[in-house]
Amino acid sequence: MTMAPTLYAQRRACLLEQMCCGIAVIPTAEEVARNGDTHYAYRHDSSFYYLTGFAEPEAVLVLIAGAAPQAILFCREKNLEREIWDGYRVGPEAAQQQFGFDAAYPIAQLDEKLTELMANQPVLFCPLGADAAWDQRLLRLRTAVQAKVRSGIRAPDEIRDMRALLHEMRLLKDAAELDIMRRAAANSAQAHRRAKQFTRTGLFEYQVEAELLHEFCRHGARHAAYPSIVAGGAHACVLHYVDNHARLNGGELLLIDAGCEVEGYAADITRTFPVNGKFSAAQKEVYEIVLAAQAAAIAAARPGNTWDAPHDAALRILAQGFIDLKLCRGSVDSVLESESYKRFYMHRTGHWLGMDVHDAGDYKVGDQWRKLQPGMVFTVEPGCYIRPADDVPQALWNIGIRIEDDVVITAQGSEVLTAAAPKTVAEIEELMRT
Repeated sequence: MTMAPTLYAQRRACLLEQMCCGIAVIPTAEEVARNGDTHYAYRHDSSFYYLTGFAEPEAVLVLIAGAAPQAILFCREKNLEREIWDGYRVGPEAAQQQFGFDAAYPIAQLDEKLTELMANQPVLFCPLGADAAWDQRLLRLRTAVQAKVRSGIRAPDEIRDMRALLHEMRLLKDAAELDIMRRAAANSAQAHRRAKQFTRTGLFEYQVEAELLHEFCRHGARHAAYPSIVAGGAHACVLHYVDNHARLNGGELLLIDAGCEVEGYAADITRTFPVNGKFSAAQKEVYEIVLAAQAAAIAAARPGNTWDAPHDAALRILAQGFIDLKLCRGSVDSVLESESYKRFYMHRTGHWLGMDVHDAGDYKVGDQWRKLQPGMVFTVEPGCYIRPADDVPQALWNIGIRIEDDVVITAQGSEVLTAAAPKTVAEIEELMRT
């Protein structure tokens, strides 16, 4: 935990105030077995960590709202024998002091304590529907409380999904979060620079991926935020290609979509560049269209504009570009109305970014696109993916291009967190010559 415990306490207090009354139960993620005797690298649940800063597995946060609000942590007990094998455990006593909880108990006491804490609470808040096993467990505990009705004890009458409250909080990043995201962006941008300088004809995609991971780890980011896409040639036209097993050929483009995770926060960058360091005329023509679309989208990323404004700005540039390339026919408006552009650009221009790569938060409020506000962070990532076809000029076959940056809305406009990753044709070709 690098953020001050008081920051997590403030977040809990904000959530408790919005709850007004009732009890909330928020578990962290479970450990997942990779095979018979090993687990995948553990990663906490984002919302749990957002409220606690506590990174160990087997932990649950309980919040009780009302006149005397409480924040209670359930976690693993100290166990010196297990710590010899698996490493340090904080334990309930130290967790209460270090993380600022009102109380902390061993995780083994969760069910017993919850039946006490649920008593006479009007509402049970939980991430309803996120985990069927947890839903069933809480329903069983609620039933156990209902069984005490003759003692004058009532169980919660209402069960409410609390993710909407939490996701609204997580959507607006505070200064501490933005500082971490800038570090993740800087690390990831440097990794993309390294990958460009390393790439050459004859290497395998996974060798380039290794350079990315090396740079992430060298600067303290032990994990990628998501499986890296290192897609040469035709593979760049597969949006979520992650095999990364093919040999790179001269004359083809390489699309890299990769970012690291720093202290639970993700970066997400895509760059596309020629394997041999020099864009062909056709590659450059398509690339400049996508780059112009991204510039238009970033220009539309400012407070007061709606969420879809950057996407719409990018679409108009792409539609005109596709017409110029003879991929689409008609006017810009007709291409947009018919959606014929979707053959070559089939995804949206961005997504929220934060603790999750596709981060929490609704894109619409009611039936209206959400207005952009300072503190919102999202990606801007237009693309163009041209597969071979009889009606497509052969010079454009298998050109797949995406350019993606991470953008935060500011009071004045926006800040591109990942600007250090070169993306103009001149910058890329110059870097790859060095």
